[in-house]
Amino acid sequence: MTPVLPPQPPPAKRLLLVVADGLRADKLFENRLERAPFLRGIVEHHGTWGVSHTRVPTESRPGHVALIAGFYEDVSAVTKGWKMNPVNFDSVFNQSTHTWSFGSPDILPMFAEGASDKNKVETFMYPAESEDFAEDASGLDTWVFEKFEAFLDSVKHNTTLEARIRQQGIVIFLHLLGLDTNGHAYRPYSKEYLNNIQLVDEGLQKVVRKFESLFDNDGRTAYIFTSDHGMSNRGNHGDGHPDNTQTPLIAWGSGVATPNRTHPVGHDDLSKPWQLSDIKRVDVEQADIAPLMSTLIGLPFPMNSVGVLPLQYLSASVHAQALSAFANAKQILSQYLVKADAKKRTEPFFKEFHPLLGYEELITTIETEIRQLRHSDAIRLSSQLIRLSLQGLRYFQTYDWLFLRSIISFGYLGWIAYSTIFILRRGIVHVVKAQPMPLYGSSDFPRRVNILAVVIALAFAALLHRRQAPAFYYAYTAFPIFFWAEVFKQRAFIVSLLRTAQPSRTTWIKTLAGIALYVVGLELLVYSYFRRELLTVCLWLLGVLWPRTMAKRVRSENSGLVWVWTAFCLGTSVFPLLPVEKGEDLSLVLAGGTLILASGVFALFRLPHITKLPLSHRGGPQPQKLLRIVVLEILLIAISILVTADTTLRLRAKTGLPFLNQIFSWGVIVLLVGILTIDGAQHAQHYLRRLTVIYLAFAPAFILLTISYEAIFYFCFSGTVLSWLLLERSIYLESEQYPALEDDSADATPDGTSRAPRTLKLSDLRVAGFFLCFINVAFFGTGNIASVSSFSLESVYRFTTVFNPFLMGALLILKILIPFFLLSSVFAVLGRALRLPPFSLFLLVLSTTDVMTLNFFFLVRDSGSWLEIGTTISHFVIASAFIVFQIILFVVSYGLVGTVLVPDIVSRRKKRT
Repeated sequence: MTPVLPPQPPPAKRLLLVVADGLRADKLFENRLERAPFLRGIVEHHGTWGVSHTRVPTESRPGHVALIAGFYEDVSAVTKGWKMNPVNFDSVFNQSTHTWSFGSPDILPMFAEGASDKNKVETFMYPAESEDFAEDASGLDTWVFEKFEAFLDSVKHNTTLEARIRQQGIVIFLHLLGLDTNGHAYRPYSKEYLNNIQLVDEGLQKVVRKFESLFDNDGRTAYIFTSDHGMSNRGNHGDGHPDNTQTPLIAWGSGVATPNRTHPVGHDDLSKPWQLSDIKRVDVEQADIAPLMSTLIGLPFPMNSVGVLPLQYLSASVHAQALSAFANAKQILSQYLVKADAKKRTEPFFKEFHPLLGYEELITTIETEIRQLRHSDAIRLSSQLIRLSLQGLRYFQTYDWLFLRSIISFGYLGWIAYSTIFILRRGIVHVVKAQPMPLYGSSDFPRRVNILAVVIALAFAALLHRRQAPAFYYAYTAFPIFFWAEVFKQRAFIVSLLRTAQPSRTTWIKTLAGIALYVVGLELLVYSYFRRELLTVCLWLLGVLWPRTMAKRVRSENSGLVWVWTAFCLGTSVFPLLPVEKGEDLSLVLAGGTLILASGVFALFRLPHITKLPLSHRGGPQPQKLLRIVVLEILLIAISILVTADTTLRLRAKTGLPFLNQIFSWGVIVLLVGILTIDGAQHAQHYLRRLTVIYLAFAPAFILLTISYEAIFYFCFSGTVLSWLLLERSIYLESEQYPALEDDSADATPDGTSRAPRTLKLSDLRVAGFFLCFINVAFFGTGNIASVSSFSLESVYRFTTVFNPFLMGALLILKILIPFFLLSSVFAVLGRALRLPPFSLFLLVLSTTDVMTLNFFFLVRDSGSWLEIGTTISHFVIASAFIVFQIILFVVSYGLVGTVLVPDIVSRRKKRT
């Protein structure tokens, strides 16, 4: 593709781009830029201002790519994290004569490495260790300003450097990370964040004066001040919330329009409190800034830029504006033509984008309008050509959507059918009349199915090869072909099953009603992703109504347990109603830690009495070992509470993270693994003992990762799932009519069951449904449905305060996973307590989870607000990840639980007469 140059001589020789990472528009502009008097003077007297609207994911990497390269990376780019460029891209820096950049090692290298000439972009970076959340990060911005000033001083004594910096098309890039780091550490409403805005303003004023002085105030410098993304009130970013997507843009200098007070339009409710209604506000999309910079200093537009040149920021004549708009249109049109030509060469049934079939005529019309000086018409037609070209690019980007959605949907449905038949074939589900069933039917039928599957696969492979499709497209087609081939092979089995299972009409109605109720429950869980409060309603129903459906004998014999279940359900139901934008609250942390500590002390005294194994299976861990392990865990919990309080107070005082506290925090992780591994190696443990050890082992790490009410949630959630286990077991024992034994003896086997495994029944759908509900509660009880970014980085400050996205991300994931580990351990024990085959409940859950995933797949949006788009994508990613996550989770849970024993009798009961 041939680069497109701006048509007019550039008004500026050089450009100074300043990106204040993580700066929200409202925090800068409010009260007429009261914290930034220098920038206020620019807005009032010298430049043009507005809001730059960013796109999801609102992270530093895609934000800077949009700013400097003019295109929006795919949403999946956020998974690239802080890695170097997966694909090199063109940018304003790459097109510049030379670029000097100052700032963070997280951002600068990706533009330097992506340059066509590695010597074209020079970087000056501070060490990564400087990004310490325990300190006031404004020092990072001070470093940038001082380093840039030192660079300007060196120019005066270096003739070679002075000659280079005086060339046409020079770019200076200042990346200021202090606001982002302070926003994460202290929130964007903190004095640290707000004072940092003032520091940036003062530093900017100083370097601008020095920069102008270097060039003898020649008036040939253009300035752009903006941000890559905003910051939510909880100190995070990533999703499409307006706090994250609305960033400031201020431009001034050579070629930039001065303030427009004649027609002060563009204001809305957002800018009403800013007291700037007397000055025109000009909003842009973030990618629009790239062509603006190129136009100001006469550089070719970045090759893949989709930015629309904001003409209102230019002080050029209307003729020059018309020419610039036309050049911008030709640059975007050239991308469309390349994309259309590539698709035409590979698509056997190519369909044109009809609105642009006559683009040559439109180009001719624009050229005629410019020659005849009808500039407004030329600009309007250029805007139309840009709009159509962007629509055409979108058309070809989504050209394969119908094909892919159909294939993926068939894949999901095939998996659901395949896994359901797998459960039926293994005899895991109860069948009314069991008769010998053929494996496939006629011997040649599976061979014919395989041949047909291979033919279909080859046909798809040929089509995909003709279309030069990516490799993963082949996987998309392989999965549905495999699953449905396996389903069709089971034709004889399905027919035989329908013939042998001949339940009564009442049984059919009950079965269909149970399945329908289960599907309705799954749909409610889908809806809970959009309305977090629905989880509260579900917990109320489970806590209050479910006990009323139990048999009267179960309620009477377990009245205390029922009350405990109701209390914990109601307690847990509070958390989905609490705000996710929680600040640090040490009193709540201490309250949660105290509750966990008290529960540990209670377990220490009660466990020896309630975990007596049957006489035939004594010989497990000795009582002394039980006490030593629990006592060790209680001591760790107590010390964790003290270390958390001490670390929090020291960080508040900005004295840094104490080394001994940090060593203890990491030691807790090591001890957690050690306790669970060593204790899990012991055989013949009572299931309640092992679950207690697991609960208390995770508690110290969870407390250290808590900043507010999360530890209270951990206590309530743990009580809920444990009482659920005991109630389900009591219901099962009642339904099986176990004989009452005065001496608690039982003929238990080493795996914790007492009889041969039973098959799944319709009632077990309830167990699977409860588990899926608790999965949602575990993840979203303390976080935001819309984004994983709702889990604050502040949680990891007891372990590290130096910015390390991978390490910090791993600690956040550990915090998120701890309730899952406990829930999955309870679920694994529950399968044994209900005398089910290993992994049978897991298979039931896994085969039905995709009903939810398929919902989210069709709910994914690529239009509307960025909050809506980001939310739907997050939902689908989370639901899809649950499939793989559940497999890992169940494997881990069986490792955590070990070979626990689940005796047939929970407590001594009187013999029935």
